[in-house]
Amino acid sequence: MKVLVTGGSGFLGSHIAEHLTRAGHDVIVFDLKESPWLVPGQKMIIGSVLDAAAVAGAANGCDVIYHLAAMADINEAIDCPAQAVEVNIMGTVNLLEAARLSKTRRFIFASSIYVYSNQGAFYRTTKRAGEMLLQDYHDRYGMEFTVLRFGSLYGPRADGSNGVFQLLTQALSKRKINYYGSGDEIREYIHVLDAAAMSVDILEPEFANQNIHLTGRERMTSRDMLNMISEMMGGDIEISYQSTSPVGHYVQTPYNYTPKLGRRLIRGTYIDLGLGLLDCLQHIDAGMRGNAGEVEEQ
Repeated sequence: MKVLVTGGSGFLGSHIAEHLTRAGHDVIVFDLKESPWLVPGQKMIIGSVLDAAAVAGAANGCDVIYHLAAMADINEAIDCPAQAVEVNIMGTVNLLEAARLSKTRRFIFASSIYVYSNQGAFYRTTKRAGEMLLQDYHDRYGMEFTVLRFGSLYGPRADGSNGVFQLLTQALSKRKINYYGSGDEIREYIHVLDAAAMSVDILEPEFANQNIHLTGRERMTSRDMLNMISEMMGGDIEISYQSTSPVGHYVQTPYNYTPKLGRRLIRGTYIDLGLGLLDCLQHIDAGMRGNAGEVEEQ
């Protein structure tokens, strides 16, 4: 099929685009900047989801649209609410209109488990709005959709906006981690490669018009994960817990709001958190060594 991936230059989007290409689909990546992870056969279109004409051109003739482009950083959305609403809601409307006019067969929307929460602030609100818009387009125009509610992602290609990446980078560069919270926060971490693979699995007909949860199998406290990182690095990482938890983030569970129920999707095989963290450490360390080499050459 011909598939458009908005936000396809980013952390999750680039992995989904790559998995789609491996599965034999004709992939178009649409983003504000060129993807450094394009693979042979993929087409790159540089543009904004706020440009309705550019979006319509990119979506023309596409069988499936994966809409991942968004302001996805909770802290950034808290600081820039108007921009979060514009990008996350109006950008979604532009994609939905383009999908309707081009008679796209399936619209896949990247949401979040924060839709269940009273945390997440403006980010949560925009994702709830996006899910409601999908339902409205389905009810009015018969547009087939799938909502993917992602949990705590980690893995290669993450950047400084990713929580696990921040912790691992601190551990590598400072041998110290400053964690904002008590350590009792519980997360279900999912490796980005598992999330990307399952994001392609849901193209099967049984997942049409469904809300799918893509969270990890490994539910653990932040304290346990930090201790795991320290042990991997010889056990001498200093861990400092700050009394103030970050604004907008849930502690034990996001589930205190009840939108339409979703199904949780898991695979028989998955990347173990310990192995995944070790792989991330190696990637980040290699990147840091590469940057250091560039500085020396200059």
